Amino acid sequence: MKLRELKELSVDELRNRERELVAEVFHLRLKRATAQLPNPMKMRDTRRALARVKTLLRERTAGPGGMR
Repeated sequence: MKLRELKELSVDELRNRERELVAEVFHLRLKRATAQLPNPMKMRDTRRALARVKTLLRERTAGPGGMR
């Protein structure tokens, strides 16, 4: 999912997406541990997508004045 698409989501939708990505990372780790992960780049892409979602959530919930 592109950053532009993520910015269009509401805070609730971002939280749902975060839960989905955390679960996906968990399942990918299990597959990697059992040597059943056909595309190792999927793990990297999923982790980066999760980081993008967490960053957007933090920006939106920090409120005015930033994160000082």
